[in-house]
Amino acid sequence: MNAVASTGFVFHPRCVEHDAGRGHPERPDRLRAIQARLSGSGLLAELDAREARRANEDELARVHGREHVARVRSACARAPCALDGDTSISALSFEAALRAAGGVLEACERVLAGEWRNAFCAVRPPGHHAERDEAMGFCLFNNVAVAAAALRAVHGIARVAILDWDVHHGNGTQHTFERDPSVFYASLHQWPLYPGTGAAGERGLGPGEGTTRNCPQPAGAGDAEWLAALEGEILPELEAFHPEFVLISAGFDAHRLDPLASTCLSERGYAEMTTRMLELAARSARGRLVSVLEGGYHLEALASCVETHLAGLAEEARR
Repeated sequence: MNAVASTGFVFHPRCVEHDAGRGHPERPDRLRAIQARLSGSGLLAELDAREARRANEDELARVHGREHVARVRSACARAPCALDGDTSISALSFEAALRAAGGVLEACERVLAGEWRNAFCAVRPPGHHAERDEAMGFCLFNNVAVAAAALRAVHGIARVAILDWDVHHGNGTQHTFERDPSVFYASLHQWPLYPGTGAAGERGLGPGEGTTRNCPQPAGAGDAEWLAALEGEILPELEAFHPEFVLISAGFDAHRLDPLASTCLSERGYAEMTTRMLELAARSARGRLVSVLEGGYHLEALASCVETHLAGLAEEARR
């Protein structure tokens, strides 16, 4: 297909081979379910699908300590084992993590080059809980943070916006940029819930004060509550920030069927949030938007939500 002004779809077989062990919710079937749904619906054929490149150590080091990268590499070499109570790894997890981070970098590069209007990265392990020197919450490297750092350092993007709509707060992403006024981190998440960060009063530190925005939502909240927070609280601040590139940490575990939370979003809610972020990107960032898979642990709901989200991206790219 002609890739110009299309929607990119980034994946890699190694991301399926990361295995956290029997019974773990962050399992390979998550990507298999997404691929099966997109193939069955015919939507995958409308996308420009590419295999993710590997991130290199210098790219990771903009966000993570080199000692952390070495520890993850070493742990995977003696896997299976656990990095913490939630984060287990297999022998192929390090390669999968490099492809996950590299896939988001590649998507940003292709969008910046004008080859794609926008993109979705179907990669794992997820990333938004990973701190500078700590893997946690199923995450090894912070894929979105690595991409945002590259947009600033390599591509000269002055202002990057990150919206995190995973049901769990992205502590790693917030902490990476909380002192950086050039990256605006906004989050919708259930509160209280793992990892315990993301209170409304957390607005950034020092020169970054005002470029963090948390909108914690109570258990049982649904489409109406999340959309009201997005439209009434987050989007006005993002508009005032004037981002030149938009990233989404797209977890789909706020869906009403997800087993790891108690939030009640529907596919329609995700479609509406997708539309609002595409409108922001069109007004402020020349349409440049890359969305990255985070959570989502009910396979049918995950696949349905990703299909809905990608249909919105593809429709915008066709305009």
